[in-house]
Amino acid sequence: MQLTKSKAILPTIGLLGLLVLTGLYLYFFTENEVFWGGYVAMTIFYGVIFYIGAYASSKKESETMTDVMLAGRSLPIGIAVLTMGATWVGGGFINGTAEAAAASGLVWVQAPWGYALSLIIGGLFFARKMRRYEFKTMLDPLEQRFGKRMAAVLFLPALTGEIFWTAAILMALGTTFGTVLGLATTPAIILSAIIAIAYTALGGLWAVALTDVVQIILLIGGLFLVVPFALDTVGGWDLAWTTYQAKKGAAASFFPSVEALGVYYWNWWDYALLLVFGGLPWQVYFQRVLASKDENTAVRLSLFAGFFCLFAAVPAGMIGIVGDVADWAAMGLPAPPDSASVLPHVIRYLTNPWVATIGLGAVAAAVMSSADSSILSASSMATWNVYRPLIDPEITTEKLAKILKGCIWIVGVTATILALNINSIYDLWFLCSDFVYCLLFPPLVCALFDKKANTYGAVAGFTVAFILRFGGGDTTLGMPIRIDYPMIEDGVVLFPFRTLAMVSGLLSIIIVSRLTQKWDAAQQLILPEK
Repeated sequence: MQLTKSKAILPTIGLLGLLVLTGLYLYFFTENEVFWGGYVAMTIFYGVIFYIGAYASSKKESETMTDVMLAGRSLPIGIAVLTMGATWVGGGFINGTAEAAAASGLVWVQAPWGYALSLIIGGLFFARKMRRYEFKTMLDPLEQRFGKRMAAVLFLPALTGEIFWTAAILMALGTTFGTVLGLATTPAIILSAIIAIAYTALGGLWAVALTDVVQIILLIGGLFLVVPFALDTVGGWDLAWTTYQAKKGAAASFFPSVEALGVYYWNWWDYALLLVFGGLPWQVYFQRVLASKDENTAVRLSLFAGFFCLFAAVPAGMIGIVGDVADWAAMGLPAPPDSASVLPHVIRYLTNPWVATIGLGAVAAAVMSSADSSILSASSMATWNVYRPLIDPEITTEKLAKILKGCIWIVGVTATILALNINSIYDLWFLCSDFVYCLLFPPLVCALFDKKANTYGAVAGFTVAFILRFGGGDTTLGMPIRIDYPMIEDGVVLFPFRTLAMVSGLLSIIIVSRLTQKWDAAQQLILPEK
């Protein structure tokens, strides 16, 4: 046991040394007005999280792919629910909810209930079957049904979604650190990314799951602590809600209406369906399902995590409302420079310094709990479904585990670079589910539930969905509109072309598969031998 502890302590000491050197640099060589109490608290928080991750790594007796990726398929229900909740309730979830509530009204706060429904649907229809077949990744059923090359192609939207998700999370942390601590955004993002990548590479899913338990407790406690202090500065909840309703009108409701949405009505439904069904085909979700100790645990953790998402969004939405109705000028305080900064601004200026410190810890916890999960998920698919079948089919699981650790660093660094070059957390957050909704959801559904789906159908479905989706362009990525869809306003397609792409892709798989059975007989899923 002493040896195990020393293996965890040494890298933790190295991390603390790095944080201390960073603090000294800020003190002596920059003019930033750093909140030093918050910086010390952040250093302690990161030290504790990194130690837990390193400790999980040092306790492992073996290091096969199943151990690193799926925690030996032994996650109990308690830890499984907490790690699932912590993964979805990330920095993008918290900051994005507050951003949307402040900028556009509650009607556009779609992600919390959309992702909650996604988890519940996943538990009812997908979790049991995925766990029964003992897949290692979400792409395994696609590989069995459509071949390893098609699985590698479908890996691309899965990878893109995970990288965008991680970038949105890291960006949320950067804006929070910049506001609350006075720390520049770029070093805040880089420092946090290094820590998350390092302990994820060290400990795999066990490290991620154990740190998630600490992070989710701090997240919920911290945000609910911030709310009463913030509400007190705007006259309490009743006054804040009345002011918000007067300011937002029909948009101060979760229910869509033409009055609230105008020409964006069908666009709202496009995004709603995107979040509900685009929240399903994620390795970060199925990794926990597949790591559960049995089928019943896999189902229950999905259902519980869905309701947890709704609960966790409550304080973030309230903080967004406070940030929108607060009279910053009358209080002599700087107003948020943009809607993405609403949550950190409320934490920093509408609470006392120590509550702000705890609130910062809550956001940092949200970021770390999702970033590590997403990085591990993307790396797992890259290693198991691309490197192994296409590059080195005879590789041992021990060597493959080492390749996985290298992929963790590659994915993490890529997401960090993207986070430094994107402006809106909420836009990036939506984009995460966009590609997987259009390109990945149809083949996953067919792989699991359509026994006649074949490779020709999968290729046709992917091609059709790809053309229809990217023909609509994308403002976040600067992609021009290529297809003359109806309802184009100010360079944005308001017609629900994403749902059109998804449904067209799904129907293409079903129809083409049935037309090509004589040339390409459908392959079936393989139950593992007991």
